[in-house]
Amino acid sequence: MRYKSVIENLAKEDLRIATKWYDTQRKGLGKTFLASVKKTIAQIKKHPFIAQIRYFEIHTAVVDIYPYLVHYYIDPDRKAVIVIAVLHTSRDPIIWNQRT
Repeated sequence: MRYKSVIENLAKEDLRIATKWYDTQRKGLGKTFLASVKKTIAQIKKHPFIAQIRYFEIHTAVVDIYPYLVHYYIDPDRKAVIVIAVLHTSRDPIIWNQRT
């Protein structure tokens, strides 16, 4: 069963900041990064339980090529995956705790 995705505002801000940073490294790289994140979210929508649970009920999915994790939880009533953060793997993962 395919779930819908809901990307919370703070996760959107994570994406905006990371995309902007990648674009400063090389023109167009931010677009490539964003495409990889969208691909990861599309996979999560198809198979929401495939990613491991890292923190209580928060799943984390690895973004291909980039050192980022998509942090999300599953809302079975809404048939949705709720993306609460898209964070670099070197960042403190406790950040997501402020987002639930």
